[in-house]
Amino acid sequence: MWALYLRDIRLGVRAGGGAFVGVLFFLTIVAVIPFGVGPDLALLARIGPAMLWIGALLASLLGLERLFQADRETGSLDLIVIADGHHWLPLTVLVKCLAHWTISTLPLIIAVPVFGLLLNMDPLAIGATALTLVAGTPAITFIGATGAAVAVALPRGGLLVSILVLPLTIPVLIFGVSAVNGAVDATAPFLAPFLVVAALSMFFAVIGPFAAATALRALSD
Repeated sequence: MWALYLRDIRLGVRAGGGAFVGVLFFLTIVAVIPFGVGPDLALLARIGPAMLWIGALLASLLGLERLFQADRETGSLDLIVIADGHHWLPLTVLVKCLAHWTISTLPLIIAVPVFGLLLNMDPLAIGATALTLVAGTPAITFIGATGAAVAVALPRGGLLVSILVLPLTIPVLIFGVSAVNGAVDATAPFLAPFLVVAALSMFFAVIGPFAAATALRALSD
């Protein structure tokens, strides 16, 4: 499993542009917000956590179609499914999801402090946003694994993956933003929504690989 994780990391780096495109898309979303809401710094600071969460969510969806697509094109996906008896397929999917999160989503979280400054956010709000993204974005990847597995055989499955995944990620977005608001507002709770976000990631870490593995087995039949 460790070898598979490192292999997917290397493939993600060699593919080129994945993490950079995600960060650039994230930056584009953050950069156009002031043009839409005006130069009100107080307003930007207030909506900043929500905008960073939305930007990270949309940027995370960009690379989901590549989760199994490269293996499908090279024929490795068939070998992975055939080896299900030796290497449990849901565990293999879990490792691939972790590698994808590392190469595609982790750079977005690292960029949050810089983008938070562009939105006039204070250090506490920036730190809380980064923390909730660390806890919540794995759920997006695990949810996306199912959509990627369903659409892997389609010639233009990228849009379908986003359509399938986006509605299911709304609870993660809601509780993630609520946790950040609780961190900066003493009248709102932080721990409860943060624990819900972490619980969603753990829940989908179990459900997502099983659902994706089922879709991949159906594809190979």
